[in-house]
Amino acid sequence: MEHPLEKYIRKGALPHTFCAGCGDGMIAQSFLRAVDELGLDFKKMVFLSGIGCSGWIPSPLFDADTLHAPHGRAIAYATGIKLFKPELKVAVFVGDGDGLGIGGNHLIHAARRNIGMVVVCVNNMTYGMTGGQAGPTTPRGMVTATTPYGNLEGGFDSCELVKAAGADYVARWTTFHIRQLINSFKKALGKKGFSFIEVVSQCPTHLMRPMGFKRPSEMLIWLRDNSISIERASKLSKEELRGKIIIGEYADSDKPELSEAYAELSRRMRGR
Repeated sequence: MEHPLEKYIRKGALPHTFCAGCGDGMIAQSFLRAVDELGLDFKKMVFLSGIGCSGWIPSPLFDADTLHAPHGRAIAYATGIKLFKPELKVAVFVGDGDGLGIGGNHLIHAARRNIGMVVVCVNNMTYGMTGGQAGPTTPRGMVTATTPYGNLEGGFDSCELVKAAGADYVARWTTFHIRQLINSFKKALGKKGFSFIEVVSQCPTHLMRPMGFKRPSEMLIWLRDNSISIERASKLSKEELRGKIIIGEYADSDKPELSEAYAELSRRMRGR
């Protein structure tokens, strides 16, 4: 019996390339379930990804038009595609190092422009593909390949950053909160403007042992126990929120979208 999501998987793409216990497969399935439940035409979607573990989610897994962009440049490529083909639904998969570190400037300005795309940021709190170095979201004190005595830097809050830049929809979940994640994907895919969903995910290769875990399932339990809703977080102090993952919807609006504005301008100019 064929799996209901098998029609979205490129022939020959399985078995996948994710490490055993990685959250990328959970995120891929959640996204495809959202597409399936919405009844979207997969052939009218285009997927982009950067360099990193999360890049293997759409490319080569998804049986659709995909583009594996240079490190940190996936959102820039997606912007060009959306402006040239505004009828396409564009989704970008980036990691925290790719999308927030190396490509952070593109992220900010895509949100500011409210260009119509869904950006999925897989945050495993490290540069997972290149050896487990500390990145822009690595928690203070965490042991990594480049911070063997604990990370001295503070990671920034990507959801607050993208919300302040002007995105239509912003949310954060973890790989433990699968149903909430699917619902957020569905909402984001229904938006005209810029949507950003951060998914805090487990890395069984580079973070499991430094964090003191023996199995990926223990990391999932840690994600569950350290998550707190945005509503509850609003009632707590910064000290009480230290080390917590604040989950929920940060922004939900419907502002003018850039590619539609360009299309309207083009129609006006041709009519002159």
